[in-house]
Amino acid sequence: MSKIFPCDLCGSDDAVEVPYARFYTDDQPIHICKGCGFVYVRERRSAKEIARTWSDELFGEIYTAAWPSVKARHKYVAEFVNNNIGLSGKSLVEVGGGEGHFLDLSREYDAQPFGIEPSKRNCKAMQSRDIPCFEGTIEDYAEQGGKQRFQVAASLWTVENCMSCIDMFNAIHDCLEEDGRVVVATGSRILTPFKKPLSYYLSTNPADSHSFRFSPNTLTGLLAETGFEVEHMNRHIDTDYLVVIGKKVKKGTKIEWQGDDYRKVHDYFERWHRETLHYL
Repeated sequence: MSKIFPCDLCGSDDAVEVPYARFYTDDQPIHICKGCGFVYVRERRSAKEIARTWSDELFGEIYTAAWPSVKARHKYVAEFVNNNIGLSGKSLVEVGGGEGHFLDLSREYDAQPFGIEPSKRNCKAMQSRDIPCFEGTIEDYAEQGGKQRFQVAASLWTVENCMSCIDMFNAIHDCLEEDGRVVVATGSRILTPFKKPLSYYLSTNPADSHSFRFSPNTLTGLLAETGFEVEHMNRHIDTDYLVVIGKKVKKGTKIEWQGDDYRKVHDYFERWHRETLHYL
């Protein structure tokens, strides 16, 4: 059963559709919040149903971390994190750990890895690499009283794929030590130069399998709203990656953030469609 959601970041119900999105998504709408410019899917299934889609339908068939391009971005993130906060000796949990590729890589930096992953098949793959893991979502881990607290939590190309990014990052906050850090990596495509045709960015997969699409401003907003202050951000204009490191602060701490102008986001997508349509 699906549910209609307001904007996850600012709570506004006022939104406009991403222009031409339905052309690429088999008539599934994607919206832009008129309050803060956040790009999100309003109609979503439950967290478990979305996780099941990824575990049973998309991961392994349509997507795998074994691709060279995914290994490259994992290496980029590991280097960025290690250079900024250091990984040696730190406990590291990856939310949506997949088959354990990034966690295995983190051992080269002397991190102590742990995976949280809803797919039974992927958990078995992590265990085969001797990576301890929890089968379920980060929300499940928090709700079921997961006792281990971590120094670093990584959400790598996962924040887009959940039912509630706020719930996900509140749970991450609860699972970190008091001076913990969260690392978020996603596709930096909103309000940056076009790096691929819009037809490659949108797809006919269930729209809520990619519920959220972040800019640097709205990703900063997500962290601020869930108790994290941005410490480091990469030069996302130079790459396909947007990587942010946030420091955990006390819940309820007021952190100022500025969203995007929804009219500029709307115009961006309109131009993106018009200027890359010839690739079809």
